[in-house]
Amino acid sequence: MVGRVFYSAMNRLARETSPYLRQHADNPVDWYPWGAEALQRARAERKPILLSVGYAACHWCHVMAHESFEDATTAALMNRLFINIKVDREERPDIDRLYQLAQQMLTGRSGGWPLTMFLMHEDQRPFFGGTYFPEAPRHGMPAFGDVLQQVADYYRDHHEQLAHSAASVADALADLNPPPASGALSDEPLRTCRAQLERTLDAAWGGFGQAPKFPHAALLQRLLRDWHASAAAVAPDLQALYMATLTLTRMAEGGLFDQLDGGFYRYSVDERWTIPHFEKMLYDNATLLPAYAEAALATGEPLYAGTVDRTVGWLLTEMRAPDGAFYSSLDADSEGHEGRYYVWDVAQLHTVLDADERAVATARFGFDAPPNFEQHWHHAVVARSIEQIAAGQQRSLADTEALLARATRKLLATRMQRVRPGLDDKRLTSWNALAIRGLAVAARCRQRNEWAVAAGDALDFLRRQHWRDGRLLATSAGGEARLAAYLDDYVFLADAILELLAVRFRADELAFATELIEVVLARFVDPAAGGFFFTADDHEQLISRPKSFSDDALPAGNGVAAWVLLRLGWLLGETRYLDAAEATLRAAWPALQRYPHGHATLLAALEEYLHPPEIVILRGPPQIIEPWRKQLAAVYAPRRWVLAIPADASHLPEALASKPATAGGAAYVCRGPQCSPPLGSIEEISAALRLTQP
Repeated sequence: MVGRVFYSAMNRLARETSPYLRQHADNPVDWYPWGAEALQRARAERKPILLSVGYAACHWCHVMAHESFEDATTAALMNRLFINIKVDREERPDIDRLYQLAQQMLTGRSGGWPLTMFLMHEDQRPFFGGTYFPEAPRHGMPAFGDVLQQVADYYRDHHEQLAHSAASVADALADLNPPPASGALSDEPLRTCRAQLERTLDAAWGGFGQAPKFPHAALLQRLLRDWHASAAAVAPDLQALYMATLTLTRMAEGGLFDQLDGGFYRYSVDERWTIPHFEKMLYDNATLLPAYAEAALATGEPLYAGTVDRTVGWLLTEMRAPDGAFYSSLDADSEGHEGRYYVWDVAQLHTVLDADERAVATARFGFDAPPNFEQHWHHAVVARSIEQIAAGQQRSLADTEALLARATRKLLATRMQRVRPGLDDKRLTSWNALAIRGLAVAARCRQRNEWAVAAGDALDFLRRQHWRDGRLLATSAGGEARLAAYLDDYVFLADAILELLAVRFRADELAFATELIEVVLARFVDPAAGGFFFTADDHEQLISRPKSFSDDALPAGNGVAAWVLLRLGWLLGETRYLDAAEATLRAAWPALQRYPHGHATLLAALEEYLHPPEIVILRGPPQIIEPWRKQLAAVYAPRRWVLAIPADASHLPEALASKPATAGGAAYVCRGPQCSPPLGSIEEISAALRLTQP
């Protein structure tokens, strides 16, 4: 429809399923969702496109919305000068990734949210952009209204010049990936990454680099694997273990972790992990779960085990939907202020806790120190150990623990009476897959089968609601599943299934994992250069088809793809999978050599390629092989994958059916293409594996 349309009450976003888009449905901005209607109108009216990308839990997205998008004067300027498109980056990561890269190319600065991009009307190529713009000039940033007018004027007067520069950006996006490597792959990137992490370690507070600090779960698991690989050497790499455990400890005891209710916030704004950005994302907690679970298994540290238990408790209580799937996020803001739901005024403690409870809680959570948030509020950290508090207050350990538990329950009950942060209740396939995987690893490491049941429920939801006619859908909300799935959706889900199979085996789930991988090989592969595109070959055509190898807030899809292809390839004897994994590593090799610590997921796959995993197949009656599985799972062995397949399992692929069950139980230890003869006891299995406890 040509011509200016203004919706005085609700704009087009009211019809969307995304909670983030619906947050903007009553803006005076004439918003469109991304789609043909908006793009056609831009071409018809020859107006540039203003693309705004954000997500529901984003604090600065809320700030810009309040300052600009809810302002009638600014909205009128936007409506007069631009075609305005609002995108939920969690629903459309393809659009977000593309224009984040473009913003970095155009400005030379890192991206973020809200992302504000200006696009050519004829082909959506970007010509200018930024992130947050304030409503008035401050902190060296121009006012958003001034930006709007200047961009529109320049677009009108210099359209051909902008079209040329926008084409150059689009060409640069298409040329991001260098040719694949042809020589032998080596462990050089693994060693370079290890050295780089030691150079950038904050030796006092853990983490890597300066504030703000992000969890980087994959790097912590990389260090645990480095240590384990050297554990039997004359000089084991204890520094790698120290770097991982220092960081895990500081994060778990700091303000990054919710000390009252469990679960991790997004990142820390300071180097000490004290004050977080208060949004709670499903994917952060899902990826940190395996890191803490494996660290607990490797070290026996109670802090890590407790962190796993409390994070799972938070996930299952706060983030799990009645249908078994997991919601996306909790907002950073409450009552219009970031962190308001989580922080405390010391005076509040006197109305909630008795004197003994207050004494213990104040010492434990650092409430006796000066306020650490906005000069007035306290955000809880672990300031003292239980032993220190007991000694200092002349109490027994048991009494101190009981008082702390009672105080925590009261504080949490009081907090729950506050205005709660907003919940983004959409179910994303990729993030749910990460949660399934995290729960499966935690269930295996902590011997908690009920967590595997919860993971299985989420998997059942995705198969039931997001799997249609042999293809995945990316998201659902309000009972409606939509949008073609991305590479991450397919490979994250296949990876989650493989981890869940290590806790309880289901032949139909293994078959589903192979179906997912076959779609990836058919629809996402780059046959010329190797690796996989982020979108399928029948996806909507954007200005470029991205193929990324680096980790960001999420594991790299290409890294997870290579990992899954290697494990499935060795398990099933499928050389196509092994070849595709090698082609992915070769495509990523220039990036792995140049910046290995930005590619931790691919490094894990590289290690699997260079050192094929031990795959242990247990066959027999469950009452015999399940104790074997649990005993093997009690040892931290990151290069081992154990599957306990009951004797009566049917519809097995040939590679598994050829390993028969016996009445007394049989185990087959496979390394690469070579498998042992059947082993009939845990002692024989242990001898074959040369089990050692670091």
